[in-house]
Amino acid sequence: MTESPNLAASPSTLPNVEGEDFVRLILTALEDAKAEETIHIDLAGKSSLADAMVVTQGRSHRHVNAIADRLVQALKDSGHGRARVEGLPACDWVLIDAGDVIVHVFRPEVRAFYNLEKIWSADRPVERLVV
Repeated sequence: MTESPNLAASPSTLPNVEGEDFVRLILTALEDAKAEETIHIDLAGKSSLADAMVVTQGRSHRHVNAIADRLVQALKDSGHGRARVEGLPACDWVLIDAGDVIVHVFRPEVRAFYNLEKIWSADRPVERLVV
């Protein structure tokens, strides 16, 4: 009896994940990497940069690095290998631009200092009509 060879799917044959499924893929990868206090912020209508932002944290420089590596690998495995990564040498704040979703991975002290959740979660002020 012969076994069929183990064929790994190439990124070009994988389905392209979009929208909510793409955010779910990112959140799952972060959870698998044991990221802490993950927050998803919907940016639709607030910014033309992306449709969503995810802010999370790791316990140390090494943990932030591991989280970022796991997420980048998950993106590549799902056919989204074009993510841009900034901040890996220091691992205080790593930004991963996955196109429609921007992911920020912080150390706790750096996250508290920048407080991106407050900036991007705030509702827009109501426009006033000048009469």
